[in-house]
Amino acid sequence: MNHDSSIAHIAAMLREEVARLQPGDRLPSSREIMRRHGVSPVTVSRAIGQLTAEGRVVTRPGAGAFVARRTTANPATEPDMSWQTVALGDRVVDDQAVTSLLAAPPDHVIPLTGGYLNPALRPSKQLAAAASRAARRPDAWAMPPLTGLPELRRWFALQAGGDVTAADALIVSGGQSALSHAFRSLAAPGTPVLVETPTYPGALAAAKAAGLRATAVPMDRDGVRPDLLAEAFAVTGARVFYCQPTLHNPTGATLTRERREQVISVARAAGAFVIEDDVLRYLADQAPPSLVALDPDGTVVHVSSLTKILAPSLRVAAVVARGPAAHRLRASQLVESFFVARPLQETALEFVGSPAWERHLRTVHAEIAVRRDTLATALAARLPAAELHLLPRGGKHVWVRLPPHVNESALVEAAYRNGVLVSPGRMYYPSEPPGPRLRLTFMAAAHASQVAEGVRRLAEAMDAG
Repeated sequence: MNHDSSIAHIAAMLREEVARLQPGDRLPSSREIMRRHGVSPVTVSRAIGQLTAEGRVVTRPGAGAFVARRTTANPATEPDMSWQTVALGDRVVDDQAVTSLLAAPPDHVIPLTGGYLNPALRPSKQLAAAASRAARRPDAWAMPPLTGLPELRRWFALQAGGDVTAADALIVSGGQSALSHAFRSLAAPGTPVLVETPTYPGALAAAKAAGLRATAVPMDRDGVRPDLLAEAFAVTGARVFYCQPTLHNPTGATLTRERREQVISVARAAGAFVIEDDVLRYLADQAPPSLVALDPDGTVVHVSSLTKILAPSLRVAAVVARGPAAHRLRASQLVESFFVARPLQETALEFVGSPAWERHLRTVHAEIAVRRDTLATALAARLPAAELHLLPRGGKHVWVRLPPHVNESALVEAAYRNGVLVSPGRMYYPSEPPGPRLRLTFMAAAHASQVAEGVRRLAEAMDAG
């Protein structure tokens, strides 16, 4: 039997096999076909390739050949995208939690969730003026330095404190992008990463997208427990710890100076990095020194952003890192997106360099105090069974523990039907939650009285359940 007839023979045999099987069934392996029919690997490969071209078979590297879904040649039918499931494999990015946090509620629903300031609290006119000034700069539309405008890097370095310099800072497109770069750059796929529990769902999603396994480290009212962090490093062999030491999302905890030093010491002893997510720092009247300001050895990779304090579309953030880690982060930024658009950088620089910046901070800090206290008072009056984890010294959220018998998911759905949107606690845990929780945001509603009304609607939903 010549080579061509061998291919035709094997192809005919496989067509008969396909006819007997169901879509998705696996064909015999190439090795099995070679053994049965005494043919070469090339003959089997070309026969399978012929059936693939005919649309009878789909192949998946490392897994084998499978019967394709049978379709009719009717041009009026819907396009068949089912083949993509096999081609894409299991590299799924879970965006459910992040999507729920970014979704805008209907007009009749009060948002007691969300990561950004209500539009009425954003300095929109001042940002527009800053953008207008930025657009008139001679080089506004030229390519910026790849690591960011030197003046903006210097500003972020001064904000980080300590001996951080402009050379240590990299401008990136928002805090979420910064986390993605950090997880991909600092840890290999398949390795563990330590996270506080509970923690920011966007960080969990970014870590999973980078192929990392999130392992929980418990917290108390003062933040992550350094003793359990040391134990987690020893047990898992992790080389990265992600944390939010200032106004932790969702609990509102802020690490004391003593604990900050302990966290750095524990990570240094483990030969590990600390990713310091510091994007809520500007929502605090007074915050302890950043972790990176206390770290001379490159242990801390610091993330800061202007988005949370200003506006969702001002996606300007900085990553501070030193040593080889800094090189890897810069390479990740370069390969993914080259650089952050210069007009956006120029606008940020114009705004933070103007008197509008300090005025805006004072306005937001005053509003935070009013809204936080309004929410706490309403909860005490309307939902006394819901226990505040703590009253945060700034930020946007409070963390609430519900009675054990409450069905968290059912309450969230009932609250939405009653006109208030809240965040279920489950999404903030990398593993099993300890019980029903809610994160309640006081900075997304239109005004303080709407915050109180949102709590009233939540209480009605809970009472009805």
